Amino acid sequence: MHPMLTIAVKAARRAGAIINRASRNLDVIVVKEKAANDFVSEVDREAEQDIIRTLREAYPTHAILAEESGASGHSEYQWIIDPLDGTTNFLHGFPQYAVSIALAHKGIITQSVIYDPTRNDLFTATRGRGAFLNESRLRVSKRPSLKTALIGTGFPYSEFKHLGVYLNMMRDVIQSSAGLRRPGSAALDLAYVAAGRLDGFWEIGLSKWDIAAGTLLVTEAGGLIGDLEGNDGYLDSGNVVAGNPRIFGQLLSTLAPHLISELKTPHSNAS
Repeated sequence: MHPMLTIAVKAARRAGAIINRASRNLDVIVVKEKAANDFVSEVDREAEQDIIRTLREAYPTHAILAEESGASGHSEYQWIIDPLDGTTNFLHGFPQYAVSIALAHKGIITQSVIYDPTRNDLFTATRGRGAFLNESRLRVSKRPSLKTALIGTGFPYSEFKHLGVYLNMMRDVIQSSAGLRRPGSAALDLAYVAAGRLDGFWEIGLSKWDIAAGTLLVTEAGGLIGDLEGNDGYLDSGNVVAGNPRIFGQLLSTLAPHLISELKTPHSNAS
């Protein structure tokens, strides 16, 4: 395992232990509403500070972008952290949430960890070296047709500007696929695409820390990822489509009729 990935795994497991301890006493957790239906708990903050402490001990000069504390430092290396992706699930005792840590080098994701503390599932990837679940190599599914595919998504919960467009997308995917799931953690959804548990996934309006780690898992497992037009730029736009190579294309085609100008991002180098 790459030394930087080893440190990220250590940080993720420590955060997972904090989350698991807190999950046994949900009724005493202090919660604040950052925006409508966008919650942060003291557990998010404690887990994030522990992750940052672990990373800074090993790499004091690296920059950090974290969900609760924002951006700090200037470096070619930037750690992108979501200490608890799926906070609403966590607060309800719904066991679908994860710690997500990625390392970007000059803007390219090179190391990824997504840790599900409920199941002790550790998803890891190093650029060019493949993706793994615990010790097992991950490959995306081989399912060839959208009509037999299980697709993941996440619907808007706080910002409803594009809800109508999203519902039209959802209707068409429901009618075109074997099933649609909305588990509530984009990080885990992308990890599940990498593991072949989902054949594809799309969501609009995500943050960089929701998806940074998952994007590398998908590509290192042989999948494709892009924005709603199939291009790069998804880390900045937050609009993501992912899947095995065949499902990726079919999902893009299904979503294409519903694209509006605000959801289209400038073309960079096509992925």
